[in-house]
Amino acid sequence: MAKVKIKQIGSPIRRPEEQRKTLIGLGLNKMHRVSELEDTPEVRGMIRKVHHLVEVVEG
Repeated sequence: MAKVKIKQIGSPIRRPEEQRKTLIGLGLNKMHRVSELEDTPEVRGMIRKVHHLVEVVEG
């Protein structure tokens, strides 16, 4: 299956607890960390929840 790379570009400070836990679920918890995950509908849904805190990295 395809992989998707996600980079955290926003801080979880002053964000709802649900968004913080979503970042941790994606393998991110500090600024500028990159995580590589399987491209599944579940992961896409998590990215959609915190789209303002992460970016999808090409390559």
